[in-house]
Amino acid sequence: MTLDEYLGIGVTRTLGSHRFEADEIKAFARKYDPQPFHLDEAAAERSVFGRLCASGWHTVAMWMRYNLLGRPDADPGAWTGPGPRPVFGPSPGFENLKWLKPVYAGETVTFTRTGISHRALATRPGWRLLSIRCEGFDSSGDKVIEFDSAVLVQAG
Repeated sequence: MTLDEYLGIGVTRTLGSHRFEADEIKAFARKYDPQPFHLDEAAAERSVFGRLCASGWHTVAMWMRYNLLGRPDADPGAWTGPGPRPVFGPSPGFENLKWLKPVYAGETVTFTRTGISHRALATRPGWRLLSIRCEGFDSSGDKVIEFDSAVLVQAG
């Protein structure tokens, strides 16, 4: 196995699907994004959205949850290459975040990750910067969220 294969370079992996229920949408909104169209059905009906929808931050948080569950290091036996198993570290950030379509109560979103590239870090020997494309699709196949992210990976 190569490092490219382990990191999924050029491969889109389905991470999992999540159904956004009204109670969960409201609980997340009360704690992190208390806007009326995330908290109350009647207020949401009067808003530009027309009905209760999840916070965009909620969709990003759920992508992260499924990403961690679906990352290669979640399976200790996934690495069959030479040397020690690569270790995922922190993310230095993301960019190009777009909330493309509202995620309404009752909708199921399927999250994906596509490995784009990785490169050695001159400032941190033994570490690489992995670039990934992050997306979520609703039950009709429409993309509802996308962003580009990076993660540090320790790989000899």
